[in-house]
Amino acid sequence: MGADARESDFLVIGAGLAGLYAALRAAEHGHVCLLTKTSISETNSAWAQGGIAAAVDENDSPQLHREDTLTAGRGLCDERAVDVLVREGPQCIKELERLGVAFDKTPSGYELGREGGHSRRRIVHAGGSSTGQRVVARLSELIVKNPNITLIEHTPVIELLTADGVCVGAKVARERAEQIVLARATILATGGAAALYLRTTNPPGATGEGIALAYLAGAELADLEFIQFHPTALAVPGARSFLISEAVRGEGAYLLNAQGERFMPKYDERAELAPRDVVARAIWEEMRKSKTDHVFLSLRHLDPKGVRSRFANIYETCLQYGLDLTRDLIPVAPAAHYTIGGVRTDLWAETTVKNLFAIGEVSCTGVHGANRLASNSLLECLVFARRAVEAAVRGDLTPLASFPKGKGESSPPPLGEESTLSAIKQLMTEHVGLVRHRAGLEYAIQQLSRIESESVGLVRSQALVARLIAQSALLRTETRGVHVRSDFPHEDPNWQAHIIVHKDRPVRLEKYLQKESL
Repeated sequence: MGADARESDFLVIGAGLAGLYAALRAAEHGHVCLLTKTSISETNSAWAQGGIAAAVDENDSPQLHREDTLTAGRGLCDERAVDVLVREGPQCIKELERLGVAFDKTPSGYELGREGGHSRRRIVHAGGSSTGQRVVARLSELIVKNPNITLIEHTPVIELLTADGVCVGAKVARERAEQIVLARATILATGGAAALYLRTTNPPGATGEGIALAYLAGAELADLEFIQFHPTALAVPGARSFLISEAVRGEGAYLLNAQGERFMPKYDERAELAPRDVVARAIWEEMRKSKTDHVFLSLRHLDPKGVRSRFANIYETCLQYGLDLTRDLIPVAPAAHYTIGGVRTDLWAETTVKNLFAIGEVSCTGVHGANRLASNSLLECLVFARRAVEAAVRGDLTPLASFPKGKGESSPPPLGEESTLSAIKQLMTEHVGLVRHRAGLEYAIQQLSRIESESVGLVRSQALVARLIAQSALLRTETRGVHVRSDFPHEDPNWQAHIIVHKDRPVRLEKYLQKESL
């Protein structure tokens, strides 16, 4: 049956860290409607283990954090966005503490971890390796208690609504009917697309629908070819690709090949603490040479008590598969982990569609370049969520009274077939994975285009995003960061540019302005 339009000052779509934090900030300025297609607990943020990178130690600085981020990004970071990230990051940590998040501490201050690509210990964590879960749980408590926030779960968005080029809300599928949600500002926080791969560290819902929604609403997308593969996901037959946090290597774990040899020092002087793209590619090469589907992570030389305490959830998960993290060699292999590209935004998280903002993994702020530095993702969620709300509050927001009202229809479009999604995942894994080449990409594009044309609803959106990723990967004829082309194995200075995609305009290349320092 039909339903009247719902009205709100702010519409936040997605309930990961970015969406939760934005909703809490926006609730200080008006009413918030917070939508999630699953439950509030089923998000990528809740699965995040490592922590939040921020220069909060006296031996660290935003400048050092900036340098590490730029080094990892392989010449494609938007340096203005990186400056915002590292400068405002410490303040966001303090804000989380004010909201009741209890970070792990020692008598002298934060208990800081170190991860690949970081020159200092700067990873703030909570509950050892349960940071995402702890932070999301606390913010979720505040969300449900806030009278200015209406949380609506299990409600997928069908379409972003625009009027004269301005985003005015969304059409959603709720209780077997379509419903219109009107808002002065719409904040997209739907996460990434790494679950478009068979082997992924992401929850099943991370299939890129938010990217499709923004694209179809007329927003520009950028850097879609850059899909980060986490180097060390559990590789046990029948087990999900459980992420073994980078913090494990930060505390001294070694990577061993099939012959039991430590191999990372021959690939990079930083060894196991090299950036993720370097480590993932080295593991892939070792697997190729030994014709195996995994390498090993060894913590046998580390203090068992310290391992069990610092990595309690990883230790317990490994035990479920008969593996003792303190004594056994842990089989690991790369898995699709993070979508670096996404909906293009400015420094205030606004997209190229007025009054539509994008934050978190669905966005492309430019801070990650061609390879995300470990634990910068949760920080990006916080910094740009706050900025999105600030921009929305001070922006030229259309009064609700001028928006068109409407009623829902009796049956929303079908969400799609699981078998078709499996075919998409197979194509992405085989041809748009960690290492790509022209013939495979062309085949994937052809097949994904066919699936897109034959599908409806959610699966059509998933096929669209997969096709756009493959097309950008085909266009970039070089290897840079997480984008690896076996037929173009070297970095090309002519490709120090970003691929910008729009549904009604030709693909174009654009270089970001760069600056010397903070």
